[in-house]
Amino acid sequence: MKRRLVSVLIGMTMAAALLGGCGGSSNTATDEAADDTAAEAEAEGEEAASGDLITVGYAQVGHESDWRTANTENYQNTFTAENGYELSFVDADNDNAAQIEAVRSFIQQELDYIVIAPIETAGWDTVLQEAEDAGIPVIIADREIDATNFDAFVGTNTVDEGVTAGNWLGEYLDGAEANILVIEGSVGASATLGRTEGFNSVVAEHSEWNIIDSQSGDFTQSGGQEVMESFIKSYEGQFNVVVCQNDNEAYGAMDAMDAAGITYGVDGDVIIISFDATHDGLQYTLDGKINCDVECNPIQAEVVAGVIQAMEAGEDYPESTIVEDSAFVAPGIESAYAITMTQEILDGRAY
Repeated sequence: MKRRLVSVLIGMTMAAALLGGCGGSSNTATDEAADDTAAEAEAEGEEAASGDLITVGYAQVGHESDWRTANTENYQNTFTAENGYELSFVDADNDNAAQIEAVRSFIQQELDYIVIAPIETAGWDTVLQEAEDAGIPVIIADREIDATNFDAFVGTNTVDEGVTAGNWLGEYLDGAEANILVIEGSVGASATLGRTEGFNSVVAEHSEWNIIDSQSGDFTQSGGQEVMESFIKSYEGQFNVVVCQNDNEAYGAMDAMDAAGITYGVDGDVIIISFDATHDGLQYTLDGKINCDVECNPIQAEVVAGVIQAMEAGEDYPESTIVEDSAFVAPGIESAYAITMTQEILDGRAY
């Protein structure tokens, strides 16, 4: 770890001073040489300290969606040498065991900070204790976990996202029946659990609503298409709402409905609700193909960097920071829960 260089140089300075005083005689040349060595070491130490980079390890979920790609790019653009960081990045490819091993590798490398976007909520206690024992602060990002032995959390409130989707649907249907199919995200992910909990809490308030079926599409377009094709075979003509827990699943669901001749969106027979509000998702919303898209903001790295800077300065930092979200609806829809989509909004999106 680069920060050890300073302590090594200080040790060299002390050694030089001790050697200069152990000869038993007053040798001016030796004393001056020792002084010069000490001064050079001190100057080098100060230079090393001023040029030191903060080492950060980021254990990313994978690359399963457009949202995840935007999130990764945000970290890579934020934690740069120009900004004073050295980023060690690992794409765990949705493999929970691989992600835990990546964190262990960060610990062995003695990085200054570890950031984890956890694939699953459970199973983190042991490796987090290892990081704590090593004195390395850990920030949990994007998704939540069951453990409590970490230093800070930065992410969105996925339960609120689910509630927003449900409230919008209730407003839009205005008492009409809803026969709902849900394409969930990855099993065990906090985003899946949170959005499901939030949406279902609103469903429970509507006796005229029925969730026909719910299956995981693993937050991927292919997964969304596969689940929707299965739903169509089992429930064709029986549903009027499809809830996709991210945009890529929605794209897959639309592909399946296109192939089956099922209309959807503002002018169709099926209402589509999606989550993430990525650029393409909002384009489909602007086009009226997605009725409502609830945002999950992937631009989180700057907030994480702010927490790290507070830690570096020994200042107080928030233990939990919720990144703000919005929701967007297709043109022609007015809502108290969402913003009507426009081209201007789409042009202004950073992801």
